[in-house]
Amino acid sequence: MTDRYSVPPVFIGHLGERIRYNRQMQELTQSELARRADMNQGFLSEIERGKRRPSPSLLKVIADVLDVPPAVLIGQGPDHDTPQPLDTRQVPLLGSIPAGPPTDSQEQMEMFPLLRHLWAPDRYCLRLSLDSMEPTLKPGDIILVQYRPGVSPELVQGRICACLVDGVPTLKRVSVEQKNKSLSVILRGDNPAVAPIVIDDSHDFSIQGVVINLVGRDL
Repeated sequence: MTDRYSVPPVFIGHLGERIRYNRQMQELTQSELARRADMNQGFLSEIERGKRRPSPSLLKVIADVLDVPPAVLIGQGPDHDTPQPLDTRQVPLLGSIPAGPPTDSQEQMEMFPLLRHLWAPDRYCLRLSLDSMEPTLKPGDIILVQYRPGVSPELVQGRICACLVDGVPTLKRVSVEQKNKSLSVILRGDNPAVAPIVIDDSHDFSIQGVVINLVGRDL
């Protein structure tokens, strides 16, 4: 059996080909790798074709996403075929949207390991149980949320947010639309079977967090 870190000779001298090879080994599309590495897909395409070269910091991010040491992609160094431990950080993993800071949640605290470049002290993970965001997000998915209590809906237009509506937690895509010369907030699920929620003065509404990444999915 071929070890996943044993790169065939055809990839030895070409950084872009090494990135493409390891991306395919991870069964990631080019767009998925670009999204996880927070980079432009067109730039990634040029890197894989040998037209551009990533900065050292971007190369480290790509290597983290691909779960290989950077030297594997560079093709040099004493550790280039030696698996290295992942640099991870722990964040709270919750089963429902908290009404306050995630560290104050009444749930039994469970922790989830994140790659270091995804970690921030104001982030937590949420395990989904409902299907309102299918097909984008599915029940059982683990998503990374940035805690942003009270952020204005206009600043997160089109983003998937963790919201509280009359005290009930919900995960919806936030839209701000003009109706009758005033702005209305509309919460929509990506699942067409889920009716949108129109926020008016009768609702106690707040945004608690903004979805940053999908970090776990059962296959």
